[in-house]
Amino acid sequence: MTKTIVLSLLLLVVSPILSSCTPETAAAERLGVVVTLPPLADFVEKVGGDKVTVSIMVPPGANPHTYEPTPSQMVNVSKSQVYVKVGTGVEFELVWMDKILNQNRELVVIDCSDGVALRNNDPHIWNSPVLAQNMVTNIAEGLARVDAPNSAYYRDNTTRYLRELDALDQAIQEKFAGYANRNFIVYHPAFGYLAADYRLTEIAIEQEGHETTPRGIQESIDLARQLNIRYIFVAEQFPTMQAEAIAREIGGEIVFLNSLPRDYIAGVRSVVDAISAELEQD
Repeated sequence: MTKTIVLSLLLLVVSPILSSCTPETAAAERLGVVVTLPPLADFVEKVGGDKVTVSIMVPPGANPHTYEPTPSQMVNVSKSQVYVKVGTGVEFELVWMDKILNQNRELVVIDCSDGVALRNNDPHIWNSPVLAQNMVTNIAEGLARVDAPNSAYYRDNTTRYLRELDALDQAIQEKFAGYANRNFIVYHPAFGYLAADYRLTEIAIEQEGHETTPRGIQESIDLARQLNIRYIFVAEQFPTMQAEAIAREIGGEIVFLNSLPRDYIAGVRSVVDAISAELEQD
C-alpha cells in the first residue's frame, strides 16, 4: 500500500512536467520569424536552428515583384516576433512593409542589407554567396538581440554556416577560373552580384523590369550570335515568350534557373553549374 501511495504521488509531480514538454509546447516557445523570400528562410533556419519557427511571405515559385500576401499570412505575421527583410528594394517589401509594420508595431525588423553596397539599385543581393555571408551575420546579430539568452547558440550555428558559405565561394571561384568566355544572357537580371563576384558578365533581355521591344529582341539575338551564346537563362518566376523567340533564332535553348532557392547552397550550385555549361561553349 505504501508503495502505491508513493507511486501515485510521483505521478502527480511528474505528469505536469511531462505534459509541459510536448512538441506543441516546444514549438510555441520558439521565436516566430517571418521572412520575405525563400533564401532568407534557409538563412534564418541555419542560424536559429530549433529556437525559431520560420514562415515565408513570398512562397517558392511566386514572383516577388507581383505577389500579394493572403489573409492567413497576415494573421501569421501578427503572431510572430521578428520580420527578416531583404532591405534592398524588393518590390514586395516596397509595397507591403509599411502596411505590415503599421498593423504590427511590436514586430522587430532585421534588415539583411545592413552594410551591403548596392550595385545599380539591384535588389538581388542574396544570389551572391559573398554577400550572403553578410546577410547571415545580420540575421544572427538580430536574433541575438531579440533572444539574448540563446545568443551563444546562434553564434555557434552562424560560425558553422559561414564556413559552408565560404567553402561554396571557394568552389565557385575554382569552377569559373578557367573560362575565357565569361558572358551569359538572362531574361531577368537576378544574378548581377554573382557575376560581379566571379568576373562574369550578365546580359539581361528585360529592361528596367519590363519586356523588351522588338528592336531589343533583335539586339539580343545579334549579341548572342556575336558572343557564341547558346543558352538563354530564365528565372522560374518569369515569362518565357521573348526568351524562347531569341533561343529559336540563335539555335539555342531555354534553361530555367531558380533565383529564389529554398535550399540556398544547393540552389546556388545548380545556378553555377548551368552558367558554366554556357561558358564552356567558347
